[in-house]
Amino acid sequence: MNKAKGYLDMELLRFTTAGSVDDGKSTLIGRLLYDSKAIFEDQMDILEETSKQRGEEGINLALLTDGLRSEREQGITIDVAYRYFATPKRKFIIADTPGHIQYTRNMVTGASTANLAILLVDARHGIIEQTKRHAFIASLLQIPHIAVCINKMDLVDYNEDTFENIKSAFRDFSSKLEIKDIHFIPISALNGDNVVDRSKNMDWYEGVTLMHLLENIHIGSDHNHVDCRFPVQYVIRPQSKEFPDYRGYSGRVEGGVFKKGDNITVLPSGFKTKIKSIDTFDGNIEEAYSPMSVCMTLEDNLDISRGDMLVRENNQPKISKEIDIMICWMNEKKLILRGKYSIRHTTQTARCIINEIKYKIDINSLHRNEEDKEIGLNDIGRILIKTTSPLFFDSYRRNRNTGSIILVDEATNETVAAGMII
Repeated sequence: MNKAKGYLDMELLRFTTAGSVDDGKSTLIGRLLYDSKAIFEDQMDILEETSKQRGEEGINLALLTDGLRSEREQGITIDVAYRYFATPKRKFIIADTPGHIQYTRNMVTGASTANLAILLVDARHGIIEQTKRHAFIASLLQIPHIAVCINKMDLVDYNEDTFENIKSAFRDFSSKLEIKDIHFIPISALNGDNVVDRSKNMDWYEGVTLMHLLENIHIGSDHNHVDCRFPVQYVIRPQSKEFPDYRGYSGRVEGGVFKKGDNITVLPSGFKTKIKSIDTFDGNIEEAYSPMSVCMTLEDNLDISRGDMLVRENNQPKISKEIDIMICWMNEKKLILRGKYSIRHTTQTARCIINEIKYKIDINSLHRNEEDKEIGLNDIGRILIKTTSPLFFDSYRRNRNTGSIILVDEATNETVAAGMII
């Protein structure tokens, strides 16, 4: 029981992989899982059998993540494949995203919650358009940490100059982007160099292995612990003999630290009250912080429902119906100017109209195109919207949780766009 409890309490790192087709993303993840002993015996048997059927020598580790049959047949990843594993130090969720240009939306989906992005670069080809595209999306989504893995070093004879040249080229390009923390690691996913174990072929490299970086990188300060934000998800009223008058407000802390006895303000009403208790499944706690899911009870009986937000009196989010957003379009149907969509933001749902398309971004050159404002599948652009009811938000740069939205087509209920509030 204690072992299970310890496992649940371990810190969770979410990371995403991105790179061009055949850069070796799936092989790298397979190698991570294989060398960290995170593959079950039955999975190993299937891997060995499938590799044998395909006439390949040894085990093809890429088959671990290429779960879709069509991917296995083509040898490429076409959807976001999630994988879970743990080491004694941390739990991990991997989002393996596709390399093709036409799957930009999948990368946005996989990277939106990531603490770290692994960008794979083929040592033979260096920095290509796709690398720049993925680095731009990682910057746009404010992923706090980037690990640039220069793969296939075995194919360039583990040459130090090749590594240094690619490192320098990436630094030049990324200086235009908002990327706070970049690490460069020369690897061979196929042979396992510098993935989990240190490479004997690259004694000139004095940095850490990829697994060491994943296990030890500091992610505690990735969340916003300054601005207190608690969107109410559900009102809990058991009305049982044991709890006849209990009224709790459940949800996830999306920013800041809430403590028992804190003075808070309820939005949009503006009513003020105090936190009476913070309850969890395991009992009462003294404080809650992002990203904990808790239930709060308040000193006063107020009219609070789903979509309301508990905040600090002197630290409130912006409240507005007019919102400036950077979006990635995810639907075959193009964005319609003056079109009406449903908008989902934290626990709020409203309707909105697209008032203006400011520009579209050419991801390869990072230029703003103000002439071509037609936004279609996988395009990224900046728009202005007006909502039917005010939203309580922060800029995405300040808080990824309260600064992100999705747009939904009301007719089909399909998610058509993901957006970052500017």
